[in-house]
This record gives sequence, structure tokens and C-alpha cells, in this order.
Amino acid sequence: MTNEVDTRYTQERELSWLRFDERVLAEARDETVPLFERLKFAAIFTSNLDEFFMIRVGSISDMALSKEHHVDSKSGLTPNQQLQAICKAVPALYKQRDKIVSQLEKRLRACNICSLTVDELDGKERKQVERWFKDYAAPVLSPLVVDIHHPFPHLPSKSLTVVLTLRQGGERRFGLVPIPRALPAFYQLEERGLRYLLTEQIIMAFADTLFDNYQVEEKHVIAVTRNADISPEDEDYDVGEDFRAHMLKVLKKRSRLAPVRLEVQGSPSDELLDYLCPRLELTRDYVFVSKAPLSMGYVYALEGKLPPESAAALCYPKYTPQWPAWLHKGEKMIPQILRRDALLFYPYHSMEPFLRLVKEAANDPSVLSIKITIYRLASTAKLVEYLAAAAENGKDVTVLMELRARFDEQANIAWAQRLEEAGCTILYGFEHYKVHSKICLITRREKGRIQHITQIGTGNYNEKTARLYTDFCLMTASPAIGADAAAFFQNMSTSNLEGEYQQLLVAPHSLKPRLLELMDGEIEKARRGEKARIFIKVNSVTDRQLIDKLAQASQAGVPITLNVRGICCLRPGVPGLTDHIRVFSVVGRFLEHPRIYAFGAGAETSVYIGSADLMTRNTERRVEIACPVTDPAVRRQIKHYVELYCSDNVKARNLGVEGTYTPVPRAEGAPAVDAQAALMAEAELEAASAAARPAPAPESRNGLLGRLLGRFRR
Repeated sequence: MTNEVDTRYTQERELSWLRFDERVLAEARDETVPLFERLKFAAIFTSNLDEFFMIRVGSISDMALSKEHHVDSKSGLTPNQQLQAICKAVPALYKQRDKIVSQLEKRLRACNICSLTVDELDGKERKQVERWFKDYAAPVLSPLVVDIHHPFPHLPSKSLTVVLTLRQGGERRFGLVPIPRALPAFYQLEERGLRYLLTEQIIMAFADTLFDNYQVEEKHVIAVTRNADISPEDEDYDVGEDFRAHMLKVLKKRSRLAPVRLEVQGSPSDELLDYLCPRLELTRDYVFVSKAPLSMGYVYALEGKLPPESAAALCYPKYTPQWPAWLHKGEKMIPQILRRDALLFYPYHSMEPFLRLVKEAANDPSVLSIKITIYRLASTAKLVEYLAAAAENGKDVTVLMELRARFDEQANIAWAQRLEEAGCTILYGFEHYKVHSKICLITRREKGRIQHITQIGTGNYNEKTARLYTDFCLMTASPAIGADAAAFFQNMSTSNLEGEYQQLLVAPHSLKPRLLELMDGEIEKARRGEKARIFIKVNSVTDRQLIDKLAQASQAGVPITLNVRGICCLRPGVPGLTDHIRVFSVVGRFLEHPRIYAFGAGAETSVYIGSADLMTRNTERRVEIACPVTDPAVRRQIKHYVELYCSDNVKARNLGVEGTYTPVPRAEGAPAVDAQAALMAEAELEAASAAARPAPAPESRNGLLGRLLGRFRR
């Protein structure tokens, strides 16, 4: 690719992502967010940044080493120029995070939640901590002085290490104390509220005792981040080798990949950095100094230790996902879905109706088979129990398990083994394409007739994240969608990526062409003077071809609204190019995750939900599914949700022409609209209203006999 790329209405992907993470950090600064939740947002920002370096910086670093010349299609930058831009942008984010964490910790101290250093302890507390260090921590530590006989060790990615500058006589040396992951993240003092010390601070405080023969001149906590962008399809493996075994080998490689970042807590000397950088093969550009803890995962463990009164004051009010009002809790799921489509919106609605559907299918004599694609699961999963039970009950259960779900590979290998042992047929997808679709097909035979119940989701079958992420789950008995779903699983089992479907849009073959076709349809409407509209809700927009088509639609006068949670390489509002496009992001209590694609205005609008973002990896290099929404009641639901998000003036931020976010303006006297808060309130109100309604009439539950008896009684 040459440097001749049109960047008038696009921006560099990685800088767009960093601005999104800065949006997350803004929630940690928001005074309307409960205090402890703000600390959690700082922790989320930190883990996001970790993954950004592991995946994105790792990937670009690989491209920079490649002999092939590459220029980014959205910015015109080479990989080395992209890396320079990232290194220039990141230090300011560290400073923001450090300032926010410091302020939050000071305010939490007033609530008797105190992150302490050893120097702040009184005599009794210091003895308590010193005893813990000697009895519990020191026996598992492996301190090391690096010299000619003890080479610089491998430091695993994101593991914490105390590094010391030592002097013995006139000679300077360097010591390392890797902190084992087996140690807890913090030590809680025994008295007076939630007062704790981070483990790395304790070890650093007492590290001098591990190097008795030396004078300690300097000590810091450091963390190395390594490239984790392994693409298994790029790895060579023997033909015929079991794919699970191959993935286990790939996982072993991950921790030893090249460093892409060095973090140091405190103010390291030039001598220390001159020592560390060559050994990690990093330049100073990739060294980032932090005052805040380098790992903030401890925040989530702290939450579980908050006294009830503190949790009530400092955290979000507890929210329980509701049973949806349009499904009767006392009636079986299968007959309800056979009557009409049902849409769940997690986490406002519980995942329980879908899980109950699978559980019923596992025990229903009329069910012949259950087929499902799985990308990520929770650490404990009822879904696996029900699928295993179905296989043990003689059903034909097929599970397409994606072993390459990044950072979930180990768990998915274990789940695949568990399901295989129960008698399920396990498929592993394709060599060069991840299967990211979320689809479940239940096939029944009743009175000699085949019935399909199809579930299409926008998110994973993960019972934990269904309480944290917003996602759609559509359950339908549509024969046309069921026939496409059956064809999809047949194509997956025969490695056919180019199958034809009547209703479903399936990447990599038909999703992107159909989206482009639908956009072209709106362009033609606008040119004819007819009402046209495009609304898309996704996590990311990076696909250059789709971006150009959206810009073309804007130039034709099509009003376009993009609700993009994270990366958006399209810059809206560029005069004459994208000035009919609004892009906004919502960052709130729950992680926004649904994908909606809507084309048209009024009753004729084509509405799809699916698993794919507008990213080239999703549209061209993954198996993704988008499903049309045809049921009038479900369409009204989604229309209501879209209108609510478009009206948000509390958590929504508009993306500007320069790629920065600004709060959505609120007219004087206009009510505050927080879409997520409104959806929680609605779900609770609907559930309460449904609970007050009488149970469904017997004839709606008991099939033909119930209907006949009902007629007789009438």
C-alpha cells in the first residue's frame, strides 16, 4: 500500500482507542459516580491500557519488524510512526490516572478505607506486617543479585518485581525480587476498618533484609508488559496434530514474547534505567513512570471486603437482572417461544430464560438436537451442565468451541474436554478464521413436523458478564431463520465459509456485502428525495470500506447516527464529507456491547442484531452472524432502546471532528436522561407489574386438551 490514502475524515486507530480509554478514566473523575466505583474505573482504565500494549502495541511492533512495507489506511502512518505517536500520547494518561487515584485514595481514607505504606504504621501494626512478611511472604520469595553467575531472569508479562540498586564496597550491582502470583494482592490489618498494604509495598519495604551483604541505594516496583498478539493461524504445526495440543503450545509461548513496555513505580535513576532497558531490549520511549500501583486488580478484591454500610454509601446500588415481563415465569419456555419471538436485554433482563430454554430442551423428548457456537464462558457455567445433560439424554449435541478466544484459550480447552466426555460432538472452527458468532439452534420433531428454535446473541454465553455487559439475546421460532441456522451448522461442520443464506448475514462471505448494499439503498433514497436513515451501534469502527461508504452516504444527505463504544476511525462533522454523521459513545455502569444495524425510516426500516463490529477482522476474517428482527413487538423494543440511547445526555459523549469527546449538551430545563439508569428502572417496573398480573389461563399452558376444556367451560 502506498502513502496515498485519504485521511480527510479518518483518524489513527490506536490514538482513537487511547481517547476511548481516557473516556473511561473520565468516569473515575465524575463526582456523580459513587466513590469506590470511581476507583474501579481507574482500575478498568489500567487493565485496558495493559491489554492495549499487549495486543495493539505488540501487533504494530511485529509489523514494524516485518520486511513488508505497511502504511495504515486511516492515518497514512507507518508502524514506526504509529508507535512514536502512541509513546507520545501515553505519558499524559499516566499523569491523569496518578492524580485521580491519589485523590480517590485520600477521600476513601475519610471513609476508613486506607491504602497504607509501612512508614505510616504504628509499632504494633509494623510488627504485625513484619511477622506476615517473615512467616508468609519471605519463604516463597526468590531474591537474586544479577552478576556473571546469575544472568538477568525472564520476567513474566505484568508480574510485579522489586528491583534494587545495590552497592558492595565500590561496586554497584542490581538485585531483583520477583513477586509470586501466589501471594495475595494485599495484606489487611486486623483492626480499625478496611486498612491494607499492597503486597509489593511490603516486600519493597523489607527487601533490604534479603540483601544483608549490600547497601541498598534505590528500590522500585517494576512490571514488564510483553507482546501477547499470538495468532495461532500464523504458527506452524504438524498436519494432523490435535488442535487442542497446538493451542497449549501457543499459550506457553505467550509469556515469553518480546517486551513492549516497562513500567516503574516512583522516580527511577538514569543508572537503573540504563541497566534495565538494554536487558529488556527497550528504548526509553517505552518506559513509563507511575505513582499509582502498576497493577490495580486488587480493587475488585477490596470491594468484597467493604463493610455493608460502606458498600451502600460508596458503590452502585445493587441491581438484580429481572425476568422479562413478556415471558411467563410459571410456563415452560419452549411453547412461549413457539408462539412469539422474545428479546432479552442483558443485564436489565436475566439470562435465566435462555438457560431455562436450553435446560428444557435437554429433557424434552421432542428435541432431536442442540447446536451452539461458544466463544467465552464464565468459570462456572450452567450452560455446559445443560448441554452435557442433553448429550447424556441421547440428544445430538454439537458445540463449535473457539479455542482462540484471546486470554480464554485455557478455559475453552477445559470446557471442550468436559463436553466431549459427556458425549457432545466438538468442532474447532477454521484454520484462518475465528468463529465469533453467537448462535444456538434447537431442533424438535412434534407430530412428524420439524421445528426450529433459534437463539442469536450479540454477546457471549457468559453468565458472569451477562450481569456486567449490555447485550441482546433473541429467541425465535421463525422457520426461515431456523432453516438458515441449520444450514449454518452444516456449513461449519463441512468447512464451507461460502454458504448461501436467505435471512442471516454471515461473515466472511455475506455480511459486509449486504451492509454495503443496505447503505447503497439509503443513498439512493436520499438522492430521490425520500426519507433515509442509518443507525449503527457497535463497539468499534475501523473497516476502511465501510467508513468510506458511510462518508458517501453522508455526502448524499443520509442522516447517520453511530453509537460507538470505543474505537472510531471515522471523524464525523468534516464539512462536505461527514457532516451528516453523528458519533457518540456511552460509558457507564455497564459495558456497552450490543451490535445493531438499522437502515431506513419508519415501518420499512431493516433492523439486524449481530456479533460483528465494523472492523475488517470481523467482516473479513471471522465467522460472524447478523440476524434480521422481524417480530413487531421486538422491533418496537429495539426502537425504544435506540431512542433512549440517542437521547442520553448524562453518560453520552459526542465525538468531534478532531477525534475528541465532549459532553452531550443539555437544553436548559431539559430532563437528564441516563439510558442505562432508565433501562434498569424500566426493567424493575415491568417485572413488578408482571408479578401483579394473574397467571396465564390454563389453555395457554396445556396444549390441545387445555384449549378444548377451555372451550367447553366457556
